[in-house]
Amino acid sequence: MKKHYLITGGAGFIGSNYVHRLLARGEKVTIYDNLSRTKRNIEWLKSEFGENAFDLIVADVRDADRITEAAKTSDVIAHLAGQVAVTTSVTNPRDDFESNALGTFNVLEAARLSGRNPIVLYASTNKVYGGMEEVELFEEPTRWRYKDLVNGCPETQPLDFHSPYGCSKGTGDQYVRDYARIYNLPTVVFRQSCIYGPRQFGIEDQGWVAWFIIAAVMGRAMTIYGDGKQVRDILHVTDLIQAYDLAVEKIDVARGQVYNLGGGPVNVMSIWAEFGPKLEAMLGKSLNPARGDWRPGDQRVFYADVSKAKLELGWEPRISVDEGVKMLFDWVVTNKELF
Repeated sequence: MKKHYLITGGAGFIGSNYVHRLLARGEKVTIYDNLSRTKRNIEWLKSEFGENAFDLIVADVRDADRITEAAKTSDVIAHLAGQVAVTTSVTNPRDDFESNALGTFNVLEAARLSGRNPIVLYASTNKVYGGMEEVELFEEPTRWRYKDLVNGCPETQPLDFHSPYGCSKGTGDQYVRDYARIYNLPTVVFRQSCIYGPRQFGIEDQGWVAWFIIAAVMGRAMTIYGDGKQVRDILHVTDLIQAYDLAVEKIDVARGQVYNLGGGPVNVMSIWAEFGPKLEAMLGKSLNPARGDWRPGDQRVFYADVSKAKLELGWEPRISVDEGVKMLFDWVVTNKELF
């Protein structure tokens, strides 16, 4: 039976990829987005499926009345909208709070007040774990790594909201989890690592894999902050949205749960000491980025333990670092006109 999906932030990178998957299998979709970053993904979706293939509500999640109205007929709400950059949160913490904390509260209230008990999927972040300063690290020639967390950071790692962004997303994270307990709303929290893939218009402050590829291909200046040996687990967007679908399919198991979604320890890469040579090899020339100091909230290491999602949802990453990065590089090269 087909469902009605409401995708907040549906014009964004993750949102548009998920909308594409949903439309391709015939689901009813409403995109709710303020279109503050780009309309390019909306145009792409229309070119793929037609002008009337989905409903579009141009509005902000900070508008409680609009999101409440939009949620009235929804079976599934994927809440992907919000402010996305740590650095932006530092310079404008009020906007960050209102977009992420208040916006998420508005979405939850909209779901509760709809009377339909819709599934709510929430895109949280690994930033809720903070700097994890108490976790011992080990330095290798091209990367940092955890000394003892062999499988990565588990969901049981104590929360330590670092930066306004960490605080606002963490507030949403805990509200989403608690609405399952207090109101019996079928909610699922996904603490996402670095997500990358096509339709990602990365900028310096967010979406680093895409940003470095775009800057390299387009000949733009780039800066490496810190020592370049910071390690992240990266996850292709195709694998991410597969987890969304599995959570909906297995909502009896997933409701009220928190899952780390990342590449895990087998899909890690340091942001320049290892990624730089890969990028130069694909580009066919050397790069000489500028260097800058460490930025607030920048973890030396993060990679997620994704074993809970594998155990409970039957999910695991399928696209390797090398395969996924090459796919994104080829997409950028083929679509230079978009940048």
